[in-house]
Amino acid sequence: MANTVIRELKTNKGYLVAIIVATVVLVLLQRQYWYGEYGHANLEKLQLAVDKQQKLNEEQSYANDILVADIYDLKSGLSAIEEHARLDLGLIKSGEVFIQLSNAPIVYSRQLPETVEETVESVDFVPE
Repeated sequence: MANTVIRELKTNKGYLVAIIVATVVLVLLQRQYWYGEYGHANLEKLQLAVDKQQKLNEEQSYANDILVADIYDLKSGLSAIEEHARLDLGLIKSGEVFIQLSNAPIVYSRQLPETVEETVESVDFVPE
């Protein structure tokens, strides 16, 4: 009986080594999957980075759409050019009245102006 057990161990020894090697390889592959550089543990970090980049792309796409519309307006007519000149360069056409409102806080003085001319400033030069 001892001889048969020894023979079985010798024949099963190859299977046992194969099972141990397969188990070690499986454990190493699982470790790589769960904790490796591109494994499951980093999936959430990568998903957050993708979401952040998609949000940034949407914002840039919106800004690009605005610029494309602005370019189309500038190419299609003079009204957009005139609007930019008015807003950015302070264009005032001849015959128009320029009124500037201040956002500064109002400071009241104790003296009231005696005439209307003191309250209104006259503009001698109108840029063209």
